[in-house]
Amino acid sequence: MHDSDGDLPVSRRALLRASAGTVALSAVGSARADEDGGEPAVAPRFDQGCPDATLEPGMAHCEGTSMEGCADDHPATTELRSGVAESLESRFPDANALIDAGFKPYFDTLETGDDSWSHWLSPDFIGDDDVLNPERPESVLVDNESWRSMGVMFIATRGGEPTEPPAVYGASESTDRCSPWHAHTGLPGRFGWWYYQQAYEREFEGGDLEFPCRTPCMLHVWAVDHPESVYTHDAPPQEDRELSPADDPEFDTDAVPGEDELGWDVLPNSLVPERTPDEFSLPGPFGIDLGL
Repeated sequence: MHDSDGDLPVSRRALLRASAGTVALSAVGSARADEDGGEPAVAPRFDQGCPDATLEPGMAHCEGTSMEGCADDHPATTELRSGVAESLESRFPDANALIDAGFKPYFDTLETGDDSWSHWLSPDFIGDDDVLNPERPESVLVDNESWRSMGVMFIATRGGEPTEPPAVYGASESTDRCSPWHAHTGLPGRFGWWYYQQAYEREFEGGDLEFPCRTPCMLHVWAVDHPESVYTHDAPPQEDRELSPADDPEFDTDAVPGEDELGWDVLPNSLVPERTPDEFSLPGPFGIDLGL
């Protein structure tokens, strides 16, 4: 499940084909007349067969997981966070290093909250057999103001397919077990995973256009101080990040870290799919306009 075309962006035609095949997204709860002018037929819903699906952002604990035993000062948490911080500092400190390492950018478009940070995903690490390895994080979380990495999002996959996530510490029957994995069941998170699979993994080429009921299990670990927890899903407030601007990027751009917001518009064309997530609009509560 690797990007066989290297850094070449997926073509607009290809993504149009992928989005056209995702009928479940075309109309949520809407109706259309059949070709013979008969009674309207209800179009398939984006949540058909997905009992936990919501239009709004939503998450669910993965089976057998829990945050009840988690503590920021537990030795296992301290070791994991230190490993993440070291990996980010030495290998993946900023957007420039992530590009060099083959990470692919994703800037949320359907989220309605904090848009000051972005996810960068690694097809290589998503496609390997490692899980919860600070040296091979499936996703790195980047502050869009400084362009600096500030945490990781581990994704429980093996060979690109969802797998059962391991606990950070504690046996399954232990009262202090820490396994704070979650899956996204809301439309924004599910859309983000589907977009990654189509734009960067090119799954449409094998005929796989299915929109998932939920994402694989995911786990955030913040290298910067977070007022809530090392494992909190939402990013720390901007005032708590204390990140100096990254060095000027090596790629061709007029944007400057610390002065210009990191986004699709500041990246070179070779890194931007020809159909970005914001071209899939959400017109109210009734469905997604795929722009076809």
